[in-house]
Amino acid sequence: MIDRRTMIGSVLSSAFIPSPIAAAVRFDRQKAGFDITRSEGGVVPIFVDDADLPGVRRVAADLAEDIGRVTGTAAVILNDRNRLPDRLIIVGALGHSPVIDGLAASGKLNIAAVRGQWEAFALQTIANPLPGVKEALVIVGSDKRGTVYGVYDLSRMIGVSPWYWWADVPVARQTHLRIAYGHYVQSSPAVKYRGIFLNDEAPCLSGWTTEKFGGMNGKFYSRLFELLLRLRVNYLWPAMWNNAFATDDPANTELADEYGIVMGTSHHEPMMRAHKEWTDNRQRYGNGEWNYATNRDGVRRFFREGIERNGSKEAIVTIGMRGDGDTALESTGSLQSDVKLLEQIITDQRRIIAEATHKPADQTPQVWVLFTEVYKYYDAGLDLPEDVTLMFADDNVGNLRRLPLPSERSRRSGGFGIYFHMDMHGGPFSYQWINSNPLPKIWEQMNLAHQYGANQIWIANVGDLKPLELPIEFFISMAWDPTSVDKDKIARWTRDWAATQFGPAHAEKIGFLLSRYAKYNGWRKPEQLRPDTYSLEHYREAERICAAWSDLVRRAEALDAALPPDQRDAFFQLVLYPVLACANLTNLYVAAARNHRFAEQARASTLNEAAEVRRLFHRDRELRDRYNHQMSGGKWNHMMDQTHIGYYDWWAPETDIMPAVSEIDLAPANSFGISVDGSANCWPGYYLPPSLPTLDSLNRAPTYLEVFARGGSPVTVSVTSEQPWVMIREDRAPGVSTQDRRYWIDVDWAALDVGKSEAIIVVRGDQSVRVRLLAVRATAEQERDARGARGSLIGPFSIPPASFDRSTSARGVRWEPIADYGQSEAAMSVFPVDCEPFTDPATAPRLEYDVFLAEPGSYRVDLITSPTLQVYPGRRLAVGIGIDDAPAMIKAVFTPEDGPAQDFLGSQHASNTAANARTMEFIVEARQAGRHVLKVFMQDPTIVIQNIIVHQGDLPKSYFGPPAEPTVTSTMKPSEHARRSPSRPRY
Repeated sequence: MIDRRTMIGSVLSSAFIPSPIAAAVRFDRQKAGFDITRSEGGVVPIFVDDADLPGVRRVAADLAEDIGRVTGTAAVILNDRNRLPDRLIIVGALGHSPVIDGLAASGKLNIAAVRGQWEAFALQTIANPLPGVKEALVIVGSDKRGTVYGVYDLSRMIGVSPWYWWADVPVARQTHLRIAYGHYVQSSPAVKYRGIFLNDEAPCLSGWTTEKFGGMNGKFYSRLFELLLRLRVNYLWPAMWNNAFATDDPANTELADEYGIVMGTSHHEPMMRAHKEWTDNRQRYGNGEWNYATNRDGVRRFFREGIERNGSKEAIVTIGMRGDGDTALESTGSLQSDVKLLEQIITDQRRIIAEATHKPADQTPQVWVLFTEVYKYYDAGLDLPEDVTLMFADDNVGNLRRLPLPSERSRRSGGFGIYFHMDMHGGPFSYQWINSNPLPKIWEQMNLAHQYGANQIWIANVGDLKPLELPIEFFISMAWDPTSVDKDKIARWTRDWAATQFGPAHAEKIGFLLSRYAKYNGWRKPEQLRPDTYSLEHYREAERICAAWSDLVRRAEALDAALPPDQRDAFFQLVLYPVLACANLTNLYVAAARNHRFAEQARASTLNEAAEVRRLFHRDRELRDRYNHQMSGGKWNHMMDQTHIGYYDWWAPETDIMPAVSEIDLAPANSFGISVDGSANCWPGYYLPPSLPTLDSLNRAPTYLEVFARGGSPVTVSVTSEQPWVMIREDRAPGVSTQDRRYWIDVDWAALDVGKSEAIIVVRGDQSVRVRLLAVRATAEQERDARGARGSLIGPFSIPPASFDRSTSARGVRWEPIADYGQSEAAMSVFPVDCEPFTDPATAPRLEYDVFLAEPGSYRVDLITSPTLQVYPGRRLAVGIGIDDAPAMIKAVFTPEDGPAQDFLGSQHASNTAANARTMEFIVEARQAGRHVLKVFMQDPTIVIQNIIVHQGDLPKSYFGPPAEPTVTSTMKPSEHARRSPSRPRY
């Protein structure tokens, strides 16, 4: 049960969406205010004028029900102004409610801040507003949606989550509801049109709506419209795979108009027509070809019917034309002739719009969406009327492809918009199952959009809607007020969102889980995982990733047990299921990788790993069935029907496909084998003798070897060192078999001389295997030079980019961290994001890192950046790397030679976006061994650095490269090192 204190904290924290009354809501009577609850029992009624808009009257009824959800007593709706009680809530839109207009005219209602504004609202307490009324709480909107948002703002502040129905978030009961006396104003949003696109909706959303509503009809859309308005969404592209919004149920369009949802159609469905309407009826339109060059009259008639059918309903009309079924426009022979055809299409469409609406075309909002190949027509000079909003699409994976130039912004009255993907069915790959959209990445890209002036329309492709609840609301919150969701407030925003759904008691922990599972999925989207994604041999990468997921599972299950029963369905769908299912999927692929590797090594545990793959594959089905059939009594059946295991092309497989497993014939019962850290080989068997990675007194990471049975019985071995300074500790090896053993190898550094020392470790059983170990101890001078720096005596090392030692700004431009972004705890980017480039590294903002290099010579520095595209035409996305006082090496992503491969759907695009990272390679020359300063120089804005790797020679194959080790502080004793867990994940 949620107590009063818990709920107060929850409500106050819910200002993650700006609310004028966030601090005004009270659940006691200690301070003066307007009481929604009556001291004698019950609640005050709500007055809404009969003359007001239907959408306003409807939302007043929602408020009445919301008050009932909180207090147990629903409010009564009044319409007769001649018979009013002494206290009430008054709801109305300016210019549509005679009561509201009268209060404004009398000066009792202050509307100065909302009159003439777009979607603004105010809440005001008024004494003696009307004859016989002692006091009232007035909710007034500048227009219909302003009023609706004001009403739902009050609902949210008293404890009704926008997701109360769509995610089964319970509403906490309250005895008292009071609003502090005052006048509270919410100004207009930053982005005028904020919307979502229901797309790729089969099999999940379509299966669910068919079962629950009989299809995507008015019953379904009324539920959806309510959610959208509670989230302050005002724009929708409806589901379209096998759906036609206007004809599947004629009530759909009327409901949208009543609720106040601005309707549109997707990027390839012009003139308010669904593609299904064409495919089902093409024989009615000329020769039936979706080709303007060969069937102009038929296509124009199809267009005209869409605009005429929409009538005066609020809409943004998609114009232009693509090919049949979301394909490229069929070419007329050359790019220039295609441009001329598109210009003719748009001219004809605007003529139809003007004729059908009986007003100039520029008075009907229109949008042209530059999706995929459509960019080339704009770049080729297509003449687009200035009042049309130009919408830039991302690369289908959340990376913007283009931003408006200052010269474009100054002349385009229709402004610019962004079409952003949180879900995709198409190239470069599909991802439709679960949330894999880290909020810091969304913030970073959409902040670019806002700062560069693409803020007329934002729309996100959200697939089935569920399970993208969190990123959807973040996207819309940012569109409403980007300043309230800056990069340093993302974690707080997530925590506050969690508090709104579950109360503040566990909000910090839930916010961490929400952020962290999306971060891990952002490393590699679940559909892109393969058995070989994470390395088994190098840096303990696969086991560290599994350990990171296991930690989330442990935290999530502990929270689930601690929550009240009425919150557990909401917790399962919003938090627990994504954590459990994604952890299970990662473990499934790693188990498949172990199975393959163990088979090559003839391990008896090959069979155990094969069984584990089968178990985890069935576990995925169990979790899916729990979501579909058990959670919330089966309310969300089909919402987890999306296949996600076994992708072999960009599209989803017809059914989940378990990774292939290997089985082997077992060797004689007493035989054993060993493997060593950093190698896929095994002994006895491999023709070269085994060697462990060299240990380093500066890095001080241990190494290991593993011993395993090759037969059907356990084996007994001894693992000893011929040198006394080697320390050996036995542990269980990763995997499901308890028979496989790992032996950690460490060094008593105080017992070693400076320089290289060699040891032999002997594994004895039915035979003996001798393993070579090298250890390198630093000199006193090397330890002094390395103290406080990153580096090692041997091997590569990585530098978390936010762990810089010095940062230098210039002209007000600086490198700043974006917390929880990408591969490290924080990434580094340039702010302000719309600054001018720097051409001279000597005067540019820079980051400095103290590093220790054990020997002179050439070193490769890999900058792991985000796969940012050339959003600003003409800028090459360049950055510089230097060491000490040597000249910087400048490298650009988008050069004439390399740019095409790095750009949208170029040869590197799929791998860059799958990893959500791009590697830029630099060479620096260290003139002597010892301490150096590695420098990163800004050239162009919009670049984001996720990791820095320094190495000589080729890196071992892995996904992330070497993990970041702590900076060298002082020589540690062996006992101090023993307290460091060797299995601790570093991500």
